Amino acid sequence: MRSRPIPRADASVSEIGLGCWQIGGGEWGNVDHETALDILSTAHQCGITMFDTADIYGSGRSESLIGEFLRGAPKDSEKPIFVATKLGRSSEPGWPQNFTLATMQSHAEGSLKRLGVDQLDLLQLHCIPENELRSGQVFDNLRQMQEQGMIRAFGASVESLTEAQLCLEQEGIASLQIIFNIFRQIPSREFFAEAAARDVALIIRLPLASGLLSGRFTKDTSFAPTDHRNFNRDGQAFNVGETFAGLPFERGIELVDEIRPLVPGGMTMAHFAQRWILDHPAVTTVITGATRPDQARRNAASSESPHLSDSIHSQLAALFDSRIQEFVRGPV
Repeated sequence: MRSRPIPRADASVSEIGLGCWQIGGGEWGNVDHETALDILSTAHQCGITMFDTADIYGSGRSESLIGEFLRGAPKDSEKPIFVATKLGRSSEPGWPQNFTLATMQSHAEGSLKRLGVDQLDLLQLHCIPENELRSGQVFDNLRQMQEQGMIRAFGASVESLTEAQLCLEQEGIASLQIIFNIFRQIPSREFFAEAAARDVALIIRLPLASGLLSGRFTKDTSFAPTDHRNFNRDGQAFNVGETFAGLPFERGIELVDEIRPLVPGGMTMAHFAQRWILDHPAVTTVITGATRPDQARRNAASSESPHLSDSIHSQLAALFDSRIQEFVRGPV
């Protein structure tokens, strides 16, 4: 597993990370306790050192599971685990009270307790309102928490390029977490170069567009009632861009079939999709989720996949412009 730096956290992390929304249960269907721990263990055994979670995933369950794993995991100086968590979307006390210093400190203390650590490696704002980002007070709060030693570094998970640009202007920000995949190519054209110039790490979520780019789905694929790929297909519960990257499901299936002929022989569609992202030097880590240990193992192998040719990159860019972009919904 190759690693890439997060300069402002003075750390390097695996270029394939583990997105831990899934192990929280809830919006991805049930993942039982033993399976969740097996996923974490398998990921680490395969060289994954970056775990991304949030305080609301499973109402704290995801963080608690990571904390349980950390307590039992062997201390490997060559593969130190880096945990990135998030705050800002808790229902207690809710918006806008979530963004006061006292509430942010309280929520961070909850994460510290669940994870069983003395300091949070990376604390990210969790897709909070644009007006809160624009005011800048939340960043002052994060800097104060950093000075207090609660957090090692801070960043933000955002939903739009406008929000990303606002965050890039903030002194000391270590990372930005964004939606970026073959179906959502605009970020690489708009601000990747600036992020790299500012030493801001890019954490990529939804690399497989909620599983569409795994190539395993058909138009007849169904999902559990509690799975967001069922109840949020059109943004009924939260940002539509967080589900299938904002594409209508049936259209996404058609587009996968158009992309499939570009996948080199011997490479799976999932490896292809993650390799495409990793071919962008500004990217730091790709946090692919898993609901089974074998998925974590296969995702980790994407780090060893060969770089895609310039021709393939050009064809995918042209396909995005001509066949994909017009169907993408949600903030870009």
